[in-house]
Amino acid sequence: MPLALLALTLSSFGIGTTEFVVMGLLPNVAGDLSVSITTAGFLISGYALGVVVGGPLLVAAGIRMPRKSMLLILMLIFILGNLLSALAPGYALLMLGRVTTAICHGAFLGVASVVAADLVDDSRKARAIAMVFTGGAAANVVGAPLGTWVGQNFGWRVTFWMLVGIGLVGLAGIARLIPRQPSQADARVGRELAVFRRPQVGLALAMTALSLGALFASFTYVAPMLTEVTGYSEEALTPLLALFGIGLVVGNTLGGRYADRALIPTLATALAALTVVLAVFTFTAGYQVPAAITFALLGVAGFATVPGLMTRVISKAEGAPTLAAVVTVSASNVGIALGAYLGGLSIDAGLGYTSPNWIGAIMAAAALALTVASGALETRGRRAGRRGDLVAEGGEPVPASSQGDGPR
Repeated sequence: MPLALLALTLSSFGIGTTEFVVMGLLPNVAGDLSVSITTAGFLISGYALGVVVGGPLLVAAGIRMPRKSMLLILMLIFILGNLLSALAPGYALLMLGRVTTAICHGAFLGVASVVAADLVDDSRKARAIAMVFTGGAAANVVGAPLGTWVGQNFGWRVTFWMLVGIGLVGLAGIARLIPRQPSQADARVGRELAVFRRPQVGLALAMTALSLGALFASFTYVAPMLTEVTGYSEEALTPLLALFGIGLVVGNTLGGRYADRALIPTLATALAALTVVLAVFTFTAGYQVPAAITFALLGVAGFATVPGLMTRVISKAEGAPTLAAVVTVSASNVGIALGAYLGGLSIDAGLGYTSPNWIGAIMAAAALALTVASGALETRGRRAGRRGDLVAEGGEPVPASSQGDGPR
């Protein structure tokens, strides 16, 4: 793999850490700024809103810019957002810093995925995209725990200074290692928007939202499930979350490797596994060792879909992939919000802390059904294309039974 991918991975690591680290620092932030925990929690909601809305708008505004230039500007925005957060004298400026950082989140991951795919040949595109998202997965294992520890021991502002440092290294890596990108002077927002009329692009976006929603329907409420149902102590949650994070990295790596060989079968297998794991989690939640194993497998199955889904969108949006890739990140966040909301409804309905697992299993099964439908639609299109070629070459249709699969 090209060394340039490491710069994208490191930048993704910094962005992922920025998203998740605030969860562990909420009490520190709330106490220092004299706001309630609930008010501090809006820093997470504000970030999510910035990802969903800000990314597509930012990319649409800079659609003609060379992608390397766009990546550099996005990293500068990332640095500025974390700098504002580190220096924030009050809650309002901290929220501004968080939203500023969030604006570059989805845009960076989308543009970086397109650049990563362009850096390699067709047989390695999913693995290249997987490397970009490995940074985000590693943020769960290393970045967020490290940032939380730094913030708890040296002050939460030091955590944001650490993120500024990571951003500066990522910026330098992109400037030095990413090759010059072709001009996008002929790009048009209308052309980029036109790809959303393609059925396969819409299906891929829906698959993304449902698959990530399935994962987070369970993950959002895993802490009370593991403590109240499984019987783990609160202290045990940190190593369990690290185990889950390792599962994310493994799943992302495997998903990228096998998606390059057979994309739709890999997605279908991962989503089938996610459906089964979520359903099984309902029963293993009552036993500590099986619950820990299932939780790790949830990370593997949940992130095995990510490289393939992004590769699918980029390939089906051929000719104008940038905005589609960014919207895919927004779709994943919409799915995460939906999964968390539905999971919360099931708990409020009195169905228990394991009920979000069933919600997730239903969403994963729906994503699997869309994947099968997408694959069938593609196969039908290829067959129709072959029949058209045969008619064009021979002057008359050839019976399907005699067409075969082409030269052997």
